[in-house]
Amino acid sequence: AMLAADVAVWRVWQAAGGATPALLAGHSLGEYAALVAAGALGFADAIRLVRFRAEAMQDAVPEGIGAMAAILGLDDDVVRAVCSEAAAGEVVEAVNLNSPGQVVIAGNKAAVDRAMVLAKEKGAKRALPLPVSVPSHSSLMLPAADKLLAHLQGVAIATPAIPVLHNTDVQSHNEADAIRAALAKQLHTPVRWVETVQALKAAGIGRVVECGPGKVLAGLAKRIDDSLPAVALVDEASLAAALSQ
Repeated sequence: AMLAADVAVWRVWQAAGGATPALLAGHSLGEYAALVAAGALGFADAIRLVRFRAEAMQDAVPEGIGAMAAILGLDDDVVRAVCSEAAAGEVVEAVNLNSPGQVVIAGNKAAVDRAMVLAKEKGAKRALPLPVSVPSHSSLMLPAADKLLAHLQGVAIATPAIPVLHNTDVQSHNEADAIRAALAKQLHTPVRWVETVQALKAAGIGRVVECGPGKVLAGLAKRIDDSLPAVALVDEASLAAALSQ
């Protein structure tokens, strides 16, 4: 549903005469929508691919074993140190580096619970469990990543018409095998979103337009760099405003 919504908004932007972006990026699952927008992945292939991805992730970590939580108000390095201390032989890792002071952690449920307590002790403003059981972007997803990489060998990937910055390395790739490797690696490595937005600014991007069902990424962009204008296309008014800029 998220992929379909992202692509639908992108197509509305295109149909309305919106400017072709110089760079594309997508957060987590949104990376697949970015590749569809770039012409690297067919929409039908992407829908099948994200379904396979979700099933592989659930198979890797049965329900009730994994967890994710948002840690607010601590530096990235402090969150990483909290995870190391809380692990106690299990897995808990910083997996979504979303904005300064907003990091999502994931891993074994008990380890995530310990990390939330420890984060509060270290001064976190909030430590919020997320309503998911799959520890996305953590090393517990390695078996799923191996499955996904094997499956991707049978999926057609074209050279992107617009460069896509990948979550795992904040780089764009033209070769199909490099894109396949980046998509597989994304499953078990962090989403480096702060660096992604910084890379957009460094590349000379003057405005970020979010294509999707909400405005979370536009909000994150403003928190990462408030000198970078960011707008989310959430209704006709926001679309009209974005088109007029």
